[in-house]
Amino acid sequence: MLKDIQNQHDDRQIPIWKAGIKNLLYPVDVLDRENKVQHTVARVSLFVDLPHHFKGTHMSRFVEVLNEQRGKISLRNIGAILRTMTDRFDCTTAHLEIRFPYFVEKTAPVSKTRSLMDYQCAFLASFDRKHEPHAPSTALGAGQDLIVEVVVPVATLCPCSKEISDQGAHSQRSWITLRVRSHELVWIEELITITEAEASSGLYSLLKREDEKQVTEQAYARPRFAEDMARAVAQKLRQDKRIIWFQVESENMESIHNHNAYAMVVSAKV
Repeated sequence: MLKDIQNQHDDRQIPIWKAGIKNLLYPVDVLDRENKVQHTVARVSLFVDLPHHFKGTHMSRFVEVLNEQRGKISLRNIGAILRTMTDRFDCTTAHLEIRFPYFVEKTAPVSKTRSLMDYQCAFLASFDRKHEPHAPSTALGAGQDLIVEVVVPVATLCPCSKEISDQGAHSQRSWITLRVRSHELVWIEELITITEAEASSGLYSLLKREDEKQVTEQAYARPRFAEDMARAVAQKLRQDKRIIWFQVESENMESIHNHNAYAMVVSAKV
């Protein structure tokens, strides 16, 4: 019989908060507001807590838990996966991170040409058996926490540069990262729309000349600091009764500096 090293005793008296596997490529299904479901490939990470007296976790069991879903990983069964992990590993807490590209069809402002735009998204889920009876209900249910993360690329134009320059102003691509916790489903598309509406301009995969003119002129008419973007998006999220917590990060890839401009708003501090 082969020796089980992971179950051997560890005498250092140090519990591990998260132990598991990271960045496993796996097919997932994501709810799509327009087409009902979108098939994509994600990087999946699974972790459990490890008591101080165990030497290690059984890494193969994480993949077995995923395989039992037959490749159909979605919001519908994230809760079941977390519970299975706590049962299989006889642990208190389980964590599941699913990071994936998500595609939205966008229409150019003038030519009305359609093209797909990609957004980096994530589901950050966890389950704590110890706190389950007393935990507030989220989109996954009591005791199960879910944060939806969406990174929205936009264009921003510097208000200061516009104000002090006789001709033109510097602009750049910016990354707005939204993380929300809600008690009802909030669509990825909703978070994208909120963010792009507050930017100097949204981004598009395909623009004709007339579209490029429109986007450029719109950006010049709507200057935004990194701080403006963080506050504007936070203000919209604060008005949504479904959302119980949020975090907004705004990062500008400065075109005239070799560093980035950054701002962050967390709902607990608003």
